[in-house]
Amino acid sequence: MLETTQLQSGYGASQVLFGVDLSIRSGQVVTVLGRNGMGKTTLLKTILGQLPVRGGDVKFDGQSIAGWNPDRIARAGIAIVPEGRQCFPNLTVAEHLTAFACNRNPQASKTWTPERVYEFFPRLRERASNMGNQLSGGEQQMLAIGRALVTNPKLLILDEASEGLAPKVREEIWNCLAVLREEGQTILLIDKYVERLMALSDHHIILERGKLVWQGNSDALGADRTLWTRYLGV
Repeated sequence: MLETTQLQSGYGASQVLFGVDLSIRSGQVVTVLGRNGMGKTTLLKTILGQLPVRGGDVKFDGQSIAGWNPDRIARAGIAIVPEGRQCFPNLTVAEHLTAFACNRNPQASKTWTPERVYEFFPRLRERASNMGNQLSGGEQQMLAIGRALVTNPKLLILDEASEGLAPKVREEIWNCLAVLREEGQTILLIDKYVERLMALSDHHIILERGKLVWQGNSDALGADRTLWTRYLGV
């Protein structure tokens, strides 16, 4: 579904990504790991068209999307749950879900609607008339996920899915992602809780200073704890 080939990108005169190869098949959950500042968010921004491709290519559904505008990439079926959630402070929960509702994946067996999001996150139904800035951090994260889901994306990207959340709410988010995986949603995920990512994901890649230094499945990641020390420890 998504493939980057020798992808290069950066900011101004600074190059951040140096030839990153990434491949995600339909229905897979893939995680991008690495310390802060290693290029994870830059990779997502380049895939989403928020940063220009300086070298290599990005393909989605077999078609090159390098050079596409972010809105065109979104309409093609990629949705982002951004770091920091970025809910609109002057829109209610209901308005968020109504404004973004569309179907960018007509082949999906189930369609995400605002009502289905309320069933998935009952707390959002209770807060339907609340503004975005009147929600707790956990409720905002649920809303950010629901806002992405109502676009019915082919690929769902989450940047720091559980950052800043209370442990109980964090577990709720992890459980919801596990349900999405069981339903066949393709997911690209960034987070720092490696143990939970191993239980959820099919494949992992590790970035170090903008380069892909390791990739493999959860069994391989769990078996080699030197990777954790070398590339993931603070």
